[in-house]
Amino acid sequence: MLNWDDYDVAEGESQAATQQQTPVQPEVVNKALEALVEAPATADVTATSQLQAAAAAVANIDTTQGLAELEMSGSRISVDEKAMINCRADLNQLVPFKYDWAWQKYLDGCANHWMPQEINMTADVATWKSEDGLTEDERRIVMRSLGYFSTADSLVANNLVLGIYRLITNPECRQYLLRQAFEEAIHTHAYQYCIESLGMDEGEVFNMYREVPSVAKKASWSLDKTKVLSDPNFNTGTVEDDQQLLRNLIGFYGVTEGIFFYCGFTQILSMGRRNKMTGVAEQFQYILRDESMHLNFGIDVINQIKLENPHLWTEAFQQEVIQMILEGTALEIEYARDTMPRGVLGMNASMMEEYLQFISNRRLTQLGLPEQFPGAQNPFPWMSEIMDLRKEKNFFETRVIEYQTGGALSWD
Repeated sequence: MLNWDDYDVAEGESQAATQQQTPVQPEVVNKALEALVEAPATADVTATSQLQAAAAAVANIDTTQGLAELEMSGSRISVDEKAMINCRADLNQLVPFKYDWAWQKYLDGCANHWMPQEINMTADVATWKSEDGLTEDERRIVMRSLGYFSTADSLVANNLVLGIYRLITNPECRQYLLRQAFEEAIHTHAYQYCIESLGMDEGEVFNMYREVPSVAKKASWSLDKTKVLSDPNFNTGTVEDDQQLLRNLIGFYGVTEGIFFYCGFTQILSMGRRNKMTGVAEQFQYILRDESMHLNFGIDVINQIKLENPHLWTEAFQQEVIQMILEGTALEIEYARDTMPRGVLGMNASMMEEYLQFISNRRLTQLGLPEQFPGAQNPFPWMSEIMDLRKEKNFFETRVIEYQTGGALSWD
């Protein structure tokens, strides 16, 4: 653990003041360096002279303006200066940590690293191409799942990169957001890998979020929560804008990743439990494990913002959040009915509806809000076991024995 108490702030500021030099224009440095590069190899005296000029110019560069642009103060920051939003402390100074849980989630995410090419898709290809490999209802589930998720994780990644990362003003949380953004890229890669391996019509699958109503409604709902934050001119700092950020975080972590993913994942994983499409199911297992961590991180961020800014969590805003969760639940139930018009894989739309109500209650209680579906139970307890799966314990007993860059894998 680092100790920041030995640094004398007053002394540091005094030294900085006495060392301040007259600013040197960048063109002076560039001219000196260009002259050094272009000088003939035999012109040792000239080269030496130019090198000395460049060194002198660099030594006199004034750093105070650049540091100010990075929102840095003249002293080291303390834990108490850190905040989840609207923090003016140095965002480049990672330690000391204020939110140890954020750093731990970053480490856990790195430990869970995987790549789509690790998964053997041979059996899936044979099943998909076989006329009697899957029923029409099962094929519909695979198509719909890949159609929604292939775009959904891109929507999440865009929201992270274009909005959330800029507005969360804590470096350890930003570190996890970088890891999450990479994982979203891996997930999109995984769906594309499945689609390509199975020989699906890529145009049809990737355009479902525009063309299939039950898929398009979910994507549209998520996009609506992104519009404001993706504007580079948007900034937090007022009650209205801070609540807008909270609205986005709840929409994406609480609904998009916290509700919209559950029907499709349950369907595909149920298929894998029946030894069908095991490669696709295995990738969905790893993705679900990642998404569970994303969800937990997001809930922690939301609750920390609430703790630090209690004035944002008004009664009216709480009612709005409850409405958002209910809307997300209704959209996912509609998706379940569309993908399961009949019973399939030991489940049906009614069972899925109860499961989604159960999930909805969990999201509400995690946010400190009252349940809206009293008595809702989990009809799929095996889903909890799969979420806790470690990569070393492959549920379907496929095992990578050699990892090579470029996706060349050897299987036993």
